[in-house]
Amino acid sequence: MSAATQERMPALYLSHGAPPLADDPFWPGELAAWSAGLPRPKAVLMISAHWEEAPLAIGATETAPLVYDFWGFPEHYYRVTYDAPGAPELAESVRKLLRAPGIPVQDVPDRGLDHGAYVPLVEMYPEADIPVLQVSMPTLDPVRLMEIGRKLAPLRDEGVLIVGSGFFTHNLAALRQGGIPAWSSEFDDWGRRALEARDVDALLDFTRKSPAGQLAHPRTEHFAPLFVTMGAADATGELDAQKSVIDGFWMGLAKRSVQFG
Repeated sequence: MSAATQERMPALYLSHGAPPLADDPFWPGELAAWSAGLPRPKAVLMISAHWEEAPLAIGATETAPLVYDFWGFPEHYYRVTYDAPGAPELAESVRKLLRAPGIPVQDVPDRGLDHGAYVPLVEMYPEADIPVLQVSMPTLDPVRLMEIGRKLAPLRDEGVLIVGSGFFTHNLAALRQGGIPAWSSEFDDWGRRALEARDVDALLDFTRKSPAGQLAHPRTEHFAPLFVTMGAADATGELDAQKSVIDGFWMGLAKRSVQFG
């Protein structure tokens, strides 16, 4: 990938939802409206909370079966398809940007898109006509993830939409029937204010500096993709160009989704 586009693509962090997202009365429309307001990407690079593997792994570069990485849902959720084209040129660009002495990049050519990638893409680009590449998170360390995002940032000038896909709060074990748990609303409000204040230090140390941080994210994989997105924005000086595009709650979890640039 070499020819730059006229317009730099933004970088996104979105709360991706479980498979029943498709049945929500509001969320699919919010995602569709968001993508409709973006420049059309040449390709999409997905970093999902549901693929942790080290060293960093590059998924399928040809259309591959989806990874239905969830259990106990009705059968029709396992019949969803999303046959987006592969992105071999993007994969080669990712290899060149990330490889360095002592920092290997591996290929997992049969690894298709997991639900953190395809569930939102079905709503955002339902024609499945934009090439998609998914890469793994090799670590949950926010500092290292930001550095990966910085290295990937040049892709934005080549028409690539970088998407970190997680969930702004994520503790399924602590959810209660009905209502919004205090830990979810408190963390969401803190995170909104930290993003608006560009308080990177607080966000990097969110488990200690946020209210209810350890309840909102007892395991941090669903917040971690935010830092790849932030790194891709920081490299171009666009942390200030930030806005929450989607907010509110779904089954008690904060679905805050953020655009940089």
